[in-house]
Amino acid sequence: MVYAHRGASAAFAEHTRAAYLKAIADGADGVECDVHLTRDQHVVLLHDANLDRTSDGTGPVAEKTLEELRQLDFSSWKGARIPDQYGAKSDQLLTLPELLDILRDAGRAIGLAIELKHPSPYQLKLEDRVLELLSSEGWNAETSILDNIQVSFMSFSPDSVKHLLQFVPAEHICQLVDDVTVEEIRDELGLGVITGGAVANVMKAAQQEGERILDDCEVGLAGPGIDYVRKHARTVQRWLESGRRFRVWTVDSENDVALCQGLGIHEITTNKPAQVLAQL
Repeated sequence: MVYAHRGASAAFAEHTRAAYLKAIADGADGVECDVHLTRDQHVVLLHDANLDRTSDGTGPVAEKTLEELRQLDFSSWKGARIPDQYGAKSDQLLTLPELLDILRDAGRAIGLAIELKHPSPYQLKLEDRVLELLSSEGWNAETSILDNIQVSFMSFSPDSVKHLLQFVPAEHICQLVDDVTVEEIRDELGLGVITGGAVANVMKAAQQEGERILDDCEVGLAGPGIDYVRKHARTVQRWLESGRRFRVWTVDSENDVALCQGLGIHEITTNKPAQVLAQL
């Protein structure tokens, strides 16, 4: 199965209405999204905790109201012209309920993979708010189905995963894992040696706990990055043999798609759903 990573995000700005409509048009089996809470507790689709990279705004998402976010431009940075049928520039920011409406209109069964982003200033209230919202929309917790949408949940945070397991069957929960190095953390977050090392140690501990969760078969879905798959072939094989369903991200190149096919990976998350579907 092919999941569109933040929508068809090679074509249009990630997480935008245009990206998701394009993913559906491309025939993606499902779509992936990242969620954060606004200051007034709306669930919005954004990857970063800060606005700087993907909008003309700045500062933490958690400190803005939904109305304040609506005033920002979340699509122009990509440099792709949005067709009229995909909405105006002001329509591109999406809340989770708005994405559900888009998926309901797909006219076919479709998957939705929701990644809970941590650390969050609202901590596990993020998970509670997402589950509350889904329930209000008619989501069935046992089957994790909402109308034509099969919902699954993902996080790098073991605390998030353990919290979700109290409410959602393990088969619908994905523990994300990736390699963490001090150098990458320092570079990515712009931190100094001491602070970067401390943050990396926390993240490394979370990674190890995530690997234990998968080793002990506490969740049904394993979510390693493609680099992790390459570096940890024996671990991946062990999880596959244990019956974990695999959702690998972010798989854009023909070689990586072929690697996943060869390993028997079940789900591929990609920025280029049309290209990957054509190859498959």
